[in-house]
Amino acid sequence: MTDDGEMAVLLKEPAAPPAEGGTWPTVLIFHDGPGIRTATHVFMTKLASQGYRVITPDLYHRKGRLFGVDPEMRAADPSLSQQMMERLLSLTDDGIQHDADCALRAAGVGSETPIAVLGFCLGARAVYRAMMRLPGQVVCGATWHPSFLADDAPDSPHLTAAQLTQPLYIGIGDADEVQSIAMHQRFFDAVKPLDHVDVDVYEGADHGFTWPDHATYNEAAAEGSWTKTLALLARTLP
Repeated sequence: MTDDGEMAVLLKEPAAPPAEGGTWPTVLIFHDGPGIRTATHVFMTKLASQGYRVITPDLYHRKGRLFGVDPEMRAADPSLSQQMMERLLSLTDDGIQHDADCALRAAGVGSETPIAVLGFCLGARAVYRAMMRLPGQVVCGATWHPSFLADDAPDSPHLTAAQLTQPLYIGIGDADEVQSIAMHQRFFDAVKPLDHVDVDVYEGADHGFTWPDHATYNEAAAEGSWTKTLALLARTLP
């Protein structure tokens, strides 16, 4: 339950508990523009199979339950693209962070439990906000084909990025036409001196390179980001 009503929360984890007891380490995912769809479930299941409890809140819950657009759905009904943008533009930083807290609470994750955060597209900004807001709980973050890391607002992420203390991985394609490298350059310049921030630029990769069922899927970028993210999680999550 959130301040704005009920919210669906997805939770996936390995079928068996850890051999040493306790619970699996937690990764909170912020979904991207198309919402929670088939590709979201597939990715969460894949990550859970590596030994993680994976949690994804339905960030669009204020405009309907579990809105998600698969590529074939958008092809059959072009109006879904406009519906998706309306939902995306309705999101706020505060609302997303509130939903993250509610999702963790619903999954039984206490405020003292270390977590990692992972986000795609608009989720990149949410990852950064969570890392800065909860430095004692969020041990690392990863963002793939990020959006909205730099703008002209007085609270733009790039303005405080140099203060980031936790490890962060960013994977972006040099052919991204939705959120280009140039659009993020102020953020990249701010974190360049930080040894714990790793930015990978993938040649030929476009926005949404993660998803095998999307036209912009790029295997090299997806697998490279996957490998780097798994290594980061293994290194930082207890």
